[in-house]
Amino acid sequence: MPNDRKVLVTSALPYANGPIHIGHLVEYIQTDIYVRYQRLRGRACYYLCADDTHGTPIMLKAQAEGVSPEQLIGRVATEHLRDFTDFGISFDRFGSTHSDENRVLSEHFYGRLKAGGHIAVRAIEQAFDPVKQLFLPDRFIRGECPRCHAADQYGDSCEACGATYAPTDLINPVSALSGATPVTRSSEHYFFKLGDFADRLKTFTTSDALPKEAGHKLAEWLTEGLSDWDISRDAPYFGFEIPGAPGKYFYVWLDAPVGYIATFWQLRSRLEERALSLDDVRAQWSQYEIHHFIGKDILNFHGLFWPAMLEAADFARPAAIHVHGFLTVNGKKMSKSRGTFITARRYLDALPAEYLRYYFAAKLNSGIEDIDLNLEDFRARINADLVGKLINIASRSAQLLAKHLDNTLGDVLPDAPLYAEFLKASETVEACYEACEYSRAVKTIMDLADRANRYVDEARPWEIARAPERRANLQAVCTETLNLFCVLIAYLKPILPETTAKVEAWIGGPELNFESIKTPRLSHAIKPYTHLMRRIEPADLAPLIDNAQEASATPSSSSAATPGKPAPPTAGKAGAATLSAEDFARVDLRVARVVAADYVEGADKLLKLSLDLNEGRTRTVFAGIRHAYAPADLVGRLVVCVANLKPRKMRFGVSEGMVLAASDSDGLVVLEPGEGARPGMTIR
Repeated sequence: MPNDRKVLVTSALPYANGPIHIGHLVEYIQTDIYVRYQRLRGRACYYLCADDTHGTPIMLKAQAEGVSPEQLIGRVATEHLRDFTDFGISFDRFGSTHSDENRVLSEHFYGRLKAGGHIAVRAIEQAFDPVKQLFLPDRFIRGECPRCHAADQYGDSCEACGATYAPTDLINPVSALSGATPVTRSSEHYFFKLGDFADRLKTFTTSDALPKEAGHKLAEWLTEGLSDWDISRDAPYFGFEIPGAPGKYFYVWLDAPVGYIATFWQLRSRLEERALSLDDVRAQWSQYEIHHFIGKDILNFHGLFWPAMLEAADFARPAAIHVHGFLTVNGKKMSKSRGTFITARRYLDALPAEYLRYYFAAKLNSGIEDIDLNLEDFRARINADLVGKLINIASRSAQLLAKHLDNTLGDVLPDAPLYAEFLKASETVEACYEACEYSRAVKTIMDLADRANRYVDEARPWEIARAPERRANLQAVCTETLNLFCVLIAYLKPILPETTAKVEAWIGGPELNFESIKTPRLSHAIKPYTHLMRRIEPADLAPLIDNAQEASATPSSSSAATPGKPAPPTAGKAGAATLSAEDFARVDLRVARVVAADYVEGADKLLKLSLDLNEGRTRTVFAGIRHAYAPADLVGRLVVCVANLKPRKMRFGVSEGMVLAASDSDGLVVLEPGEGARPGMTIR
């Protein structure tokens, strides 16, 4: 891909009547990763978003809070931007649809539609709440879908089958405001004759601008025929009044997508430090590749209405519309009643933002299928991938460099072909980022992390460190390892920007990117290592879910064990066998140092440990402690080992001992010898 591309990227506009939640964040994280990748490749890429601020719901909520709509949307904008910023979402401009620029543009779009003969005016029968004395917005009417007959659907679209319809088509409707049955009243409305653009939309929806799945769905709606789109609402309403139509307002879905261009106008005016005309904005808009990231629930607006509006107003259509699915939590739709409605702030109060960024990236691709946040899987993946694999690479070498080599890298890579192999992977990683195939990118990077850990295991730097005369060899191995780590961090930079910044400050030298890693860091001093990430403990997840939901959010057990942890051991209970002193004396308990640890592919409970018992070799022990420890937590620690246990052949290899641990209902802890212990000592 050429680096002279000019890319303009948007996420759907969050509605300004509530907080950002983790369902929203699927899209903003997906978009931000794409944007950060484009910038990392040196391209002119701008990321735009704004609060969607108009409509009856905003008006009603402001009334309920005793403030003006302007005060309400101002407060919500501050909260939204705070949450986005804390999640590393790197907007170049975050605006509001309630702006002068958006008013000018909305009136311009409407004027062009009207001048082109694409606006119709006619009286319609409309739902009216006799208790609240106002016409009901579509989302304030609930009833049975006229197409698939699903119950409790909104007045404008069905979540079950995706159909769109007029609120008056809803079967057995009720007002969500008062519970009253709406009455029908006549009102004159303004319509966009979308069918005028049907032929051109067929061309657009079959182009490369849309994922094939999305194009097929749009084709269904096109085949059924495009109805006129109601673009007006009656007073009282918070929004922009339609020129020449007192008491009539633009429906929020007309001025919301126009807000993309209004925010672009604000950005360009700021960058150029001058007032731009509407013609300036139109000309500059057409100079960019425009990428919209949206959820599948608003595909019809972005795949049909928006392209038609852009064409009518002579603005460039998007180059790509990226569509994602919904988020479920523990396999269920997010729900306040089930305790799985997790706001962005609630998450941030419990865990680092980058853990969720990584988890979503590991699940996202260019398709529109839903993704699930399973909290136990989330904890296991973060602990395994980020802490156990990635950070383990850095911490193992950093400790040796600090202890033996004055934190200085050597002047040569001992395995240049391996480093070249890591650099070659950039072709795959970059292609994945470009195609929004983030899960493939993550898999490629984690496969490399496995390879880096295997290099360390095979080089055995902890053994080299025991021989002062081999300091050069130790330095070479650590230099190779940390340079491999830098490559991995550069590849993960769009996903983990905060961690990358920490690594750049620690390692020093040029900023980590796809170009700088081509030159390894050699003869280079680094700063003392500081902790980069911590494991997620079960208790960290508790604040994310209601207490009532906690039991169903984790694996159930018939025992008294903490969910997700082993049941308390039964040894020592009444009826258990007893041992004589002679029997116990035959058990050879010795101190061992964990010199390497890794996950066991295909085994959910096991860790593979390499233990030094001061025997001139290391022993391999498979320990069922994966649920409680990541490999990085164990490397370098002293443990207690049963040294004379008969070797046990397993399908993963031969286990040559046993590591002692204690457990109860609160979890499991590996036993450690006291102060002064060293490998090989016998415990008596």
